[in-house]
Amino acid sequence: MAFLTPTLTRPAALWRGLALTLGGAALITLGAKIQIPFWPVPMTLHTLAVFFLAAALGPRLGLAAMAAYLGAGALGLPVFSGTPERGIGLAYMVGPTGGYLAGYLMGAGLTGWLAQGRGLIGRFGAMLAGLAVTYALGLAWLSTFVPAPKLLAAGLTPFILGDLVKLALASGLITALARLKARAE
Repeated sequence: MAFLTPTLTRPAALWRGLALTLGGAALITLGAKIQIPFWPVPMTLHTLAVFFLAAALGPRLGLAAMAAYLGAGALGLPVFSGTPERGIGLAYMVGPTGGYLAGYLMGAGLTGWLAQGRGLIGRFGAMLAGLAVTYALGLAWLSTFVPAPKLLAAGLTPFILGDLVKLALASGLITALARLKARAE
């Protein structure tokens, strides 16, 4: 549901796409840095930002925003949750959370593609599919750092409830913004 990208001339569309990509990367960074007390572990708004942008901007711009975020992190900018304390750049990206970062990239593209033209429930389903990809890649990579019997306890169960809440919020926020836009037109 790329409602943030109206029809423009080609140069204006390129500039708007660049601005949305860089703004999206900044929003993902902000989401990664904000910590909210939650049970059983504190949560960041990283997942909310990634899947909100993917569903709101569509597959191309949502994927571009996530790629720009990862590119900034690979260059050593402290964009990731836990940076610079737990390392920066490629060293951080190949650490235990590296698979989740790759999963966010793949999940953003899938979510953006599946969410196009969908309503609240369809967008939430698209985000669930993207989250499933994120967890699949994240857990596969994490398995090289954590023994199999402890894998789900380390990489899934503490985070799934918070992630589902964030997906519901993201889907609802897109619906609310779409309604506001429709009223303004």
